[in-house]
Amino acid sequence: MSPYDEQSFLPEDFSGPVRLFPLPKLVLFPHVMHPLHVFEPRYRELVRESLADDRLLAMTLLSPGWESDYEGSPAVEPIGCLGRISAHHRLENGDYNLLVLGLQRVRLLRELPKSKAFRQADVEICQDIYPSNGVSRRAALGRRLCDLFSRRLAAISEMQSQLQHILGSDIPLGVLTDIVGHTLDLSPAAKERLLAEQNVDRRARYLLKQLETDPPAGDLPVATFPPQFSAN
Repeated sequence: MSPYDEQSFLPEDFSGPVRLFPLPKLVLFPHVMHPLHVFEPRYRELVRESLADDRLLAMTLLSPGWESDYEGSPAVEPIGCLGRISAHHRLENGDYNLLVLGLQRVRLLRELPKSKAFRQADVEICQDIYPSNGVSRRAALGRRLCDLFSRRLAAISEMQSQLQHILGSDIPLGVLTDIVGHTLDLSPAAKERLLAEQNVDRRARYLLKQLETDPPAGDLPVATFPPQFSAN
């Protein structure tokens, strides 16, 4: 099995519902690991149940206007990311520090009636789409994306040493776009747009447009790598 096969996750073995973990600023991508600090009681309950079961949860982005109903059930974006808790540490006060591995894009089909402190939904797996009419151009697209992203990393030595070997490997374009999209310090809305795009070629072209803009220093920065803990 390829090292990019989501750590032996088999979509055909998955069936919803899933535990929803909606946040206002975090977009989790497949193929990446993200640290998370969990302190809200409802999400600590979610983590406890997940650890006792399949270790799965679905990270989703809260839709605009969430501020007026954060403690309730504000609307979420329809495409999220199924993740697995790869490592955890329970603090003395009951909070958790987690490492969550992104597995697959998921589409929310329907939210389930509230029966627990946290939200749940039925979801379906969204596979990457590689259009047949893009085969002849895809390799060049990937090389260009690697090249521009590598230049962006060149000024950040601690990131370059950790990511350069990935960019130099035979990495599928879909995986590459998710790593680049996760690492660039784009707005949550821009990251959600990338997450929602199943067409891999379109994802790559969108990222190229961001990188080819040649912005002034600091205008299109690269996020801290490894990323800092996100708080729920």
